[in-house]
Amino acid sequence: MEEILRTDSTNEAFINLVQLLDADLAERDGEDTAFYSQFNGIDQLKHCILYSEDGITMGCGAFKSFDEQSVEVKRMYVNPEMRGKGIASKILLALEIWAKEMGFTYCVLETGLRQPEAIALYKKNGYEVSANYPPYEGIENSVCFRKKLEYSTLNR
Repeated sequence: MEEILRTDSTNEAFINLVQLLDADLAERDGEDTAFYSQFNGIDQLKHCILYSEDGITMGCGAFKSFDEQSVEVKRMYVNPEMRGKGIASKILLALEIWAKEMGFTYCVLETGLRQPEAIALYKKNGYEVSANYPPYEGIENSVCFRKKLEYSTLNR
């Protein structure tokens, strides 16, 4: 049975998935890892999603306030053996719905060129490439996205 849990960054399952995410990103980003790590702390994340099936947690995502109208999607991860099954899209949608319920109008996010699966996920889910926002301005590996949260796109 599928379960989507709203939680925060103190959740042990969330912490464990983020550790796997960080290990994957360190392998992909190599020497750039230190730069990105400074923006990926989880201690202040109050809006986290965990996706589970039959009691097994398979993926996570989170958001934090970016500005008065926007949240920034952070810490998206699905266990490699579970990828390709639409789990990341379900997590992303759950984050978008939560943000909309809180009165936000947009989601923004940053990912890297070394994560082509992430880029494909965001494009598939209606995100459009945007100018790199601080602190990613001028960072060649960074790709930033933006999406307007509209009820029509949240009821897929």
